[in-house]
Amino acid sequence: MYFALAWHFWNTRWRVAGGPEALAVRLQGWERALILLPLFLHGWLLYRGFFATAELRFGFASALSAILWLGVLLYWIESFFTPLDGIEPLVMPVAALAVLLPALFPGRVSPQPLGNVEFTLHVLLFILAYGVLTIAILHAGLMSFLERDLHHPGGSANGLRRFLTLPPLLSMERLLFRLIALSFALLSVALVIGVALSESTFGRALRFDHKTVFSLLAWVTLGVLLIGRHVYGWRGRTALRWSIAGFIFLMLAYVGRSFVLEVILQRS
Repeated sequence: MYFALAWHFWNTRWRVAGGPEALAVRLQGWERALILLPLFLHGWLLYRGFFATAELRFGFASALSAILWLGVLLYWIESFFTPLDGIEPLVMPVAALAVLLPALFPGRVSPQPLGNVEFTLHVLLFILAYGVLTIAILHAGLMSFLERDLHHPGGSANGLRRFLTLPPLLSMERLLFRLIALSFALLSVALVIGVALSESTFGRALRFDHKTVFSLLAWVTLGVLLIGRHVYGWRGRTALRWSIAGFIFLMLAYVGRSFVLEVILQRS
């Protein structure tokens, strides 16, 4: 269904890009309703994979699938307030591939029981933080194309711009920092719950393992970026570099490590 929607939006948006037909096409009510159907089924599959079994299996494929599900959901919600026409052919195929990944790479069995509410909430908040920050990075990438188009009109960035209907650069910048602030808040709560969980499980608040170190680095990076924005007015390429650094740290904290264990080392 995601692939079918991608074809539909490509056919009705990108094929007529640059012409008057493209400018007249906006997301219709029936298209919004159709997006909800695969979105609901995708969420149901994630729920079954995470919680509807006797054991909790979670790996890089499940994390990526959840991130893309959240990305489509955020796009669907944001499209009510901000024109984002033309992004659908980029988002939908990736979401379709993400649906299939957990079937190929089911992940490892979690050492924590399913009945542990703190652990479940900790995992969900981390997934939300991953997803929101991923959308922020994609958003920042679109902003870089817009900024390049302003300085070099008629270049390669303008070639992409004609496929997309995007709001002004300042509006996109405000949305970017709202996404970063939301990711920072989710990550903060996830880390607090993780500290409490570590205290009750292992008898100490912090275990300085791979996941903890990179999670804290991501949290510090995003915090410094938000402070720099508020105090020094950071924007543009500076904000993009700090956002990418935080994203890389957060990905290395779990998804990157799980990918190495499950795919490269093939440990279940």
